[in-house]
Amino acid sequence: MSFWPIADMIFDKLADISPENLRGRGIKLLILDIDNTISPYRINEPSEEIKHWVKKMKSSGIKLFFVSNNHGSRPAVFSEKLGIPYIKAAAKPSRKGVLTAMERCGCTRSETALVGDQSYTDVLCANRSGVTSILVRPISLKNPLLAIRYFFELPFIMAAKEKYRKCK
Repeated sequence: MSFWPIADMIFDKLADISPENLRGRGIKLLILDIDNTISPYRINEPSEEIKHWVKKMKSSGIKLFFVSNNHGSRPAVFSEKLGIPYIKAAAKPSRKGVLTAMERCGCTRSETALVGDQSYTDVLCANRSGVTSILVRPISLKNPLLAIRYFFELPFIMAAKEKYRKCK
């Protein structure tokens, strides 16, 4: 387990992750962040691209599970629209949500990955949990505070890009 927020894999967007990328690493369960990974903040409708990606993942046998820090109704809304179980108020980088999702899906650490847009919450949570960490670019950086936070994550993003480039 690593306590560094450096991702094992990095992609421009969620839809760039293919079932082949995951199966090549033995991944059977993909835990998903919602906010700015699946959909921008305040948008409660998944895009057509995301709907298609979810169908492709499910039809290939990849299990999907939302683990979100969101305390509101957003996780339930996306769960209902995409048919994906969820845990809300997960307090990432706490490991509890990831471990619960693995238990519910019957998957081990080596069979699990977590994908999100933030190094300090999503990637750190995955690494602390001993699962594959995947970083995607945030969908929107319109909020100045989010843009500042992502600026401070740049060294970890660059390290992840280099690490993933060497693994390909």
